Amino acid sequence: MAQQAASPATAAAAEAAAPVPPRLAAGAGGGLASRFLALELELSARLEALAVGEPVSHVYRPLRYAWRPHRRFVRRYCRAAKRVLFLGMNPGPFGMGQTGVPFGDAWHVREWLRVTGRVEKPPAEHPKRPVLGLACRRAEVSGARFWGLVRSLCAEPRRFFRHCFVHNHCPLLFVARSGRNVTPAELPPAQRAGLLGACDEALARAVELLGVGLVVGVGRFAERRARRALAAAGLAVRVEGLPHPSPRSARANAGWQQLAKARLGELGVLQLFEE
Repeated sequence: MAQQAASPATAAAAEAAAPVPPRLAAGAGGGLASRFLALELELSARLEALAVGEPVSHVYRPLRYAWRPHRRFVRRYCRAAKRVLFLGMNPGPFGMGQTGVPFGDAWHVREWLRVTGRVEKPPAEHPKRPVLGLACRRAEVSGARFWGLVRSLCAEPRRFFRHCFVHNHCPLLFVARSGRNVTPAELPPAQRAGLLGACDEALARAVELLGVGLVVGVGRFAERRARRALAAAGLAVRVEGLPHPSPRSARANAGWQQLAKARLGELGVLQLFEE
C-alpha cells in the first residue's frame, strides 16, 4: 500500500517537534533562509569561546535552546532578498530569550506570526529568569510594541516580510546575579570588544546576503553598531534610526507607535507595505 502523504498541518507539527540536528545544522540546500541560518550558527559557534564574567552570571543562547521556533521564523519569512532590515540590540529575557524570535513577545509570535516549535531549557538558568518558551505569559513590552506597530500597518505578516526582515546585532542574552538584564554596552571593555567585533562582522555578511538597501537600527546602540559594521566592511548601505520602544524610555511611553509610524513615513518604509 502506498504511504499516505502528510497534510501541511501534520508536516508543520513534525518539523516543530523534530530534534535539532548535530551542531544545530541549518538544513540542507542553498536557499537564502538556509544560508542566513548558517551565518547565524557560525556566529553562535564563534561566541561559544567568549569568556564573560562580572557583572554577568548567566549567558542565555536562544539560538541553541530555542532553535526550532527560530529556524521556523527564518524559513517562513526570509525566503527572498529584503530591502529593509530592522536591527535590534540583543535578546530580551521575555522576548527572544523565550521564543527565539527577535522582539519575540510570546503572544505575537504564537498568534500573529504563527511560529511554533519546542523550546528547551538552557543549560544554566537563572532562578528569576526561567525559560517558558511560547507558553510564557509575561508580555515583552518592547516586542509587543514593535510587533503591535507592524500588525497595525500590515493586515497579515507576509505583507511586512515581503520587503522587510528583523534581526538582532547580538544573539546572546546576559543576566546579572540579581536577575537584571545586562546589555552588551554594559560589559567590561575587553569582553565587549571581542563580542561586538564578531557581531559586527556577522551583521555585514547578513546585510550583504539579504541585499538590504536600508538598515533601521531600533535604538541608538543598534544604529551605531550598524553604521560601524557596514563602514568597516565597505558596504554603501543606508543606515537610519528608529526610537527604541523600551518601557524605560519616557518618550516611548508617551506614544511610541505614533512616533515610530511617523519616522517610518520619513524613511519611505510605510509605502513598501502598500506594494
